[in-house]
Amino acid sequence: MLSNSRVAHQPHDHSRCIHAALARARVLCDENEARLTRIREDVFTLIWQSHRPIGAYQIQDQLAQQWGKRVAPPTVYRAIEFLSVLNLIHRIPSLNAFIGCPFPNSAHSHLFLICENCGSVAEMSHHGVNTLLQTASEKAQFTLQSQCLELFGLCPQCTQNRNTGTSAGPTNA
Repeated sequence: MLSNSRVAHQPHDHSRCIHAALARARVLCDENEARLTRIREDVFTLIWQSHRPIGAYQIQDQLAQQWGKRVAPPTVYRAIEFLSVLNLIHRIPSLNAFIGCPFPNSAHSHLFLICENCGSVAEMSHHGVNTLLQTASEKAQFTLQSQCLELFGLCPQCTQNRNTGTSAGPTNA
């Protein structure tokens, strides 16, 4: 059974996603006595603007447009590091890009379903996957520190479009 999923292919109001994610981030920062500064909040919001991973240089460019001035790469990377440490975002290694975490307060597997057609990403958590990886690690006397699984394929919308012959490219899902 899959749980704690964020399904990227379903059209919805991103402003609701962003506001809910920001509310969770603020609570988590308060609990950890950490400050969600303007740069951190702006980076977080850019990462949550869609369900597609975004790279650090894209974030830097978009911040420069928003602020009307150049933003130094270390500033962006410090904000990303802060958000990563609190598990508010995840890095998708194969894409060298970042995605917002819909459930930062819970221990979960980093299982990403990446659509090769439209670029959307859904993060899933599955207890069975966590157990399997932990059991395999213990059997090998390996201390598992973290995990990230990336699955590539087609999201339901792109699968449907392919089956009906409809053209589908990147959308703002």
